Amino acid sequence: MKRLSRGHWATIIIFAILLIDQCVKIAVKTNMYIGESIDVTSWFKIAFIENNGAAFGMELGSKLFLTIFRIIASGFLGYALWYICRRPQYTMGFIACVALIEAGAIGNIIDCMFYGLIFDAPMPPAVATIFPEGGGYAPFFYGRVVDMLYFPLFSFYWPDWVPFVGGEYFEFFQPIFNIADSAICVGVAIILLFYYKQLGGEENKPVENTKK
Repeated sequence: MKRLSRGHWATIIIFAILLIDQCVKIAVKTNMYIGESIDVTSWFKIAFIENNGAAFGMELGSKLFLTIFRIIASGFLGYALWYICRRPQYTMGFIACVALIEAGAIGNIIDCMFYGLIFDAPMPPAVATIFPEGGGYAPFFYGRVVDMLYFPLFSFYWPDWVPFVGGEYFEFFQPIFNIADSAICVGVAIILLFYYKQLGGEENKPVENTKK
């Protein structure tokens, strides 16, 4: 059997993440209503929300601008992935991380481009229908990103004597995100921790033998 190339492995990673991401999003969207939350454990919940912004629900500029920016950025990242797959100085671990980032970017782009066309947006507690007879809730490029992963690991009230935030409620971790966001964050974190030298294309030079 012919051994898979690094490009093939990168493609497999991207399609695997996209499949998981979209299956989870569609399952949540067609079985839960906006704002519904399911307790899995005391520190992990499935909480269905949608957002117009970037990762972790942040709102950054206009919806159309953000969607177009995502597409352009994903295109550049795809080219970079193709490039590094053809260069032996880049390790498979680094390539896998870039593939994770690319998969996460594409996963959220799919929501923005198509979800407004293929889903309706009923008022809670009704759940969304895929391919509704009356059409979707938004035009092309204006779909909302589906988020559902919520990890409220711990919470507390700041002591009254703490400046600026005294007496206020604090919860860690507040953002609600999705599989695509997770892929991006994991890919970036591993690159920064273990493969930062390869960001500049530095070759893996063999260690010189100092023994005589």
